[in-house]
Amino acid sequence: MNTKTFKVSAVIIWLSSLSLGILVMVPKIAEQHFSVFSTLADGLVTSLFTLFVWYFNIYSLPKFSKFNAATGFSYPLLIRSVIIGFVVMFLMVSAWQFLVPSPEFGPVMLMLEVRGILINLTFYMLLNLLYQTYQNQQVVVELERTKADNLGAQYELLKQQVNPHFLFNSLNTLKSMVELEDKNSVDFILKLSDFYRFTLENRKMDVIPLTEEIEILDAYMFLLKARFEEGISIVYKIEPGHYNTWIPPFTLQLLVENCIKHNVVSLDYPLNIILYSEEGKLVVENKMQLKKNPGRSTELGLDNINQRYLHLLDKKIEIETTNDFFRVKLPLIYEYINH
Repeated sequence: MNTKTFKVSAVIIWLSSLSLGILVMVPKIAEQHFSVFSTLADGLVTSLFTLFVWYFNIYSLPKFSKFNAATGFSYPLLIRSVIIGFVVMFLMVSAWQFLVPSPEFGPVMLMLEVRGILINLTFYMLLNLLYQTYQNQQVVVELERTKADNLGAQYELLKQQVNPHFLFNSLNTLKSMVELEDKNSVDFILKLSDFYRFTLENRKMDVIPLTEEIEILDAYMFLLKARFEEGISIVYKIEPGHYNTWIPPFTLQLLVENCIKHNVVSLDYPLNIILYSEEGKLVVENKMQLKKNPGRSTELGLDNINQRYLHLLDKKIEIETTNDFFRVKLPLIYEYINH
């Protein structure tokens, strides 16, 4: 931590010093034998000494941080400050006595030395309290920055998982189409190229409008229909106001992939997917028609989506499974509420 950035406002230093000098002058003004010169000299000495204490201890802080940063207090520096302050006060009062000799030099010296020690102790402790508060705030800021950087790095990793995951599944689909000598294989490759270019354009986005996400899903459904034809379909029943919300990129595409991975998709058993909004959530629902031997899971689908929502909103997605239906409920993301 860079201790040199710690500063005390010059306005505070000078105002406090002048105020203290004026404060010690008040009792003298009320005395019966009031001396203007003595009163002004007393206030001036006090103000100058307070200025010295401020700046001496401020410039001692870098050494303080090296010697005793763990405990937050340095007794050697405090003793040194008091001793040096004692000498400085003695020299100032001696100069006063030299300019204007007074028979009360001894009592005045004693009074001002005691005052100087009290000023030194008070401002030393005040300054170190301010300094420790500053250091604690810097530690908190650094921890928050580290936490934010860590969360950002984790989220970037989650986003990077999506594109390879999609490509892996698309290539598997293309492999199956080629093995079956599907006549739509060439069209599929062209659409896949266009779609993957679209994913590269959005890969750096944390969230995108739901309308754009639906465009991605529609493009993906086109690719799926090239293989499954009428064996898969999707219906949208989203409230008009919810189209203005936001969503992590490729969330819906991953959910559709998850449906295909676990369920039978064929002309005899078409997979119907419904996308609708309910109670402030976006719901993806499909009828349960599980495969007997599902393929090997990459474990990136639902977990990836859940982790991204935790990073963005600190909320989990909801997963509901019944005998007939499987539902995934996504929290809606509003631009100004969730920032």
